[in-house]
Amino acid sequence: MMDLLLSPKMIMTIFLMGTIVYITYLTKKNDNASEFFVGGRSFGWFTNGSAIGGDYLSAATFLGIAGLTFQLGYDGAYYAFCFSIGLTLLAIFVAGPLRKFGAYTVADFLGYRFHSKRARLAAVLVVFAISGFYAAPQLLGAAQILSMFFGTSYEFGIIFTCAVMVFYVGVGGMKGTTLNQALELWIRLGAFIIMAVVAIYSGLHYDKVLDGINSFTGPIADTSPYALDGKDLEFNGESWSGTGFYFPTFWDTISMTIGLALGTIGLPHILLRFYTNPSAKAARKSAIMAIAIASVFFLFAVYLGTVGRGIFLGGEASKQVMADMVTGGNNMVIPSTAQALGGEWLLGLVIAGAFAAIFSNLSGLFIASSGALAHDLYGTFAKKELTQRQRVMAGKVAILILAIIYGALGLLVKDASIGHLVALAFTVAASTFTPIFILGIWWRGMTEKGAIAGLIVGLVVSMWMIFLPSTVPAFLTFKIPGIVTVPVGFLAVIIVSLLDRKVPADVNEFMVKVHSKESETA
Repeated sequence: MMDLLLSPKMIMTIFLMGTIVYITYLTKKNDNASEFFVGGRSFGWFTNGSAIGGDYLSAATFLGIAGLTFQLGYDGAYYAFCFSIGLTLLAIFVAGPLRKFGAYTVADFLGYRFHSKRARLAAVLVVFAISGFYAAPQLLGAAQILSMFFGTSYEFGIIFTCAVMVFYVGVGGMKGTTLNQALELWIRLGAFIIMAVVAIYSGLHYDKVLDGINSFTGPIADTSPYALDGKDLEFNGESWSGTGFYFPTFWDTISMTIGLALGTIGLPHILLRFYTNPSAKAARKSAIMAIAIASVFFLFAVYLGTVGRGIFLGGEASKQVMADMVTGGNNMVIPSTAQALGGEWLLGLVIAGAFAAIFSNLSGLFIASSGALAHDLYGTFAKKELTQRQRVMAGKVAILILAIIYGALGLLVKDASIGHLVALAFTVAASTFTPIFILGIWWRGMTEKGAIAGLIVGLVVSMWMIFLPSTVPAFLTFKIPGIVTVPVGFLAVIIVSLLDRKVPADVNEFMVKVHSKESETA
C-alpha cells in the first residue's frame, strides 16, 4: 500500500486532484445563475480559449486519436483532420453570433428564438442524448486507467469519477470548471510534448518509426470492430488475435467527415462555452485559439500513436506493456507508450494528463446538462418564479442526478472503443443541433415547427442507424452514418419550415442582434 502511495503515478494523480480541490475552493461562491451556469461572462479569450480546448480535447483525443492511429495507421489520423475542420466551421459561422445572442444554455437559443417551451423541451431531450453518448466514453477511459494502473475495479472507477464531478462542478460551477479546464489543457499538452521529446531522444525519430510501420501495412489486431476474423499478428513468438480489418470505402470516409466535422458545431458543452466570454469579439478569439491548440495537440497525438505502433511492431517493450496497448479497444496506447519510453515517472505524468482530459470534458458535459435540467426544465416549467439562489441550488441537485445517470451509462460500455463512441456522439450532434444553429443564425425562414422537426427527426434517424444497423439497407450502412443523418436533419428543418411559414414576428430584430457590428461588445 505504501509503495502505491509513493509511486510516481500516485504522486502525479494526487497533484492533479489537489489543484482541482484548490481551484474549486477558490471559486465556490456562486450566488446567482449567471455565475453558476456561465461564470458571470467574465472570461477573456486566452482563458476561455484554453478552456474550450480543454473541453473539446477529451479522452477521445488524448487517448482515442493515438489509439486509432496505432491501430489503423494513417487512416486513424484522419479523425484528427475531421475534428479540426469542425472547430474552424464553429469559429466562422457560430461563435460570434451565439455570444451576441447571449443566454445560459443551448436550449435557451430555441426557447427565445421561437418563444416556445415546446422547442426548448425538444432541445433538452437532444442535449441529454448527446451528453450521454459523450459522457459514457469519458467514464470508460477513467475507469480503465484506474483499473489498469491502480488495480481498482471498473465499477469503482466509474463511481470515483462521478464523485469527483459532483464536487468539481457542483461546488465550483462554471467559474471553477473553466479555470480547471484551462489548467488541465496545459497539463496534458505538456505531457504530450515531454513524451515526444523523450521519443526523439530515445532514437525513435520519425524515419525510424515509419520504417517499423511500413513493415506491417494493415491495421493492428485488437478487440475493436476494425479487425479481420482469424487474422493473427505475431511478434517475439507471441500471437495476438484480432477480430478483423475494416477497410473504409470512399463513401465511408465522406460519411465520417460529415459526421465529425459538423458534429463539433452541435456539441452542447462546446456551444455553452461561448456564452462565458464578455463579448462576441472575445468569443471569436477564443475559438481561434482553441483551433491553434487543437491543431498542435492533434499533431502530437498522431505522432505518438505512430511511435506506439513502431514500439509494438518492433517488440521494443515488455510483454505486459504491449499487451496493455491492445487492451480495451486500444484506449491505453498513450499510457503504455509513455511507460515504454520513460518508465514510471513519464507514465505518472501521462496518467495525470489522461485524468485531466477526462475531468475537463466531463465537467463541461455536467455543466451543460445541469443547465438543461435545472434551468430549461425545472426553471421554465416550475409553477412559481425561482430566486437566483433557488436556480443555483437546482443546478447542484441536477448534477447529483446526472452523476447517477451517466454512471449507469459508463457501466454499460466497459469494452467499447472511446474513439468510436465519441464519433457516434458527434454524429447525433451533427444531425440535430448543427442544422438548428446554422439555419437559426443564418436563415430568417426557420420556424418553431421546423426546428422541432429537425431535432426529433435528426435524433430518431441517428439512433435508428446507430442501434439498429441490421434494419438499414446495406447501401445506407456506415460505421459513422453522417452522410445519411445530417442531410435528413437539415431537410427536416427546411421542408417543415417552408410548409409552416409561421416565422417569428421579431425575426428581424433577432438577426440584427446576432449579426450587427453594434452588438460586438454585447
